[in-house]
Amino acid sequence: MGRPGLTIFFFVAILLLDQISGQSSRSKNKKDRRSKEKEKDGDLKTQMDKLWREVNSLKEMQALQTVCLRGTKIHKKCYLAFEETKHFHEANEDCIAKGGTLAIPRDADENSALRDYGKKSLPGAGDFWLGINDMVTEGKFVDVNGIAINYFNWDRSPNGGKRKNCALLTQASQGKWVDEVCRSLKKYVCEFIIP
Repeated sequence: MGRPGLTIFFFVAILLLDQISGQSSRSKNKKDRRSKEKEKDGDLKTQMDKLWREVNSLKEMQALQTVCLRGTKIHKKCYLAFEETKHFHEANEDCIAKGGTLAIPRDADENSALRDYGKKSLPGAGDFWLGINDMVTEGKFVDVNGIAINYFNWDRSPNGGKRKNCALLTQASQGKWVDEVCRSLKKYVCEFIIP
């Protein structure tokens, strides 16, 4: 009887060892599976993030196309005029909320096209806001992003001092610019950069 008991003992011991090693290998397999799943999840998350960025980019492009359909496309910009009057800051905030800024002509061609569009889209409006001001430093005109302006089309040298800090495009002087009090209520044109 000693031998069958010893055989049973060895058999049980082997089963226990097998079970323990099986658990450790299953545990290892689980860990491997979990790390692979984490990698997959990371890859999946990265792919989802990329897809969301692409969807948002397509939405922006569609919105720009809608703006261009309602407004006009000039070079790589879309312009959209607004009939309501606002002071400079309100007008610029409205343009920013729509994804653009107040219009900023960068050369004579853009200025002429903007003047023509303003004349057609804002009938009866003698002038409208541009995204140009010298609020920070008197006489140093910058765009609404704080970048220095290299193209100017002043009707007369701006001399508004600390009182008149915002630029208007005037139809009366064929698209020339004048400086104005920023709290004045004027119509405005937003610009949207086309990527």
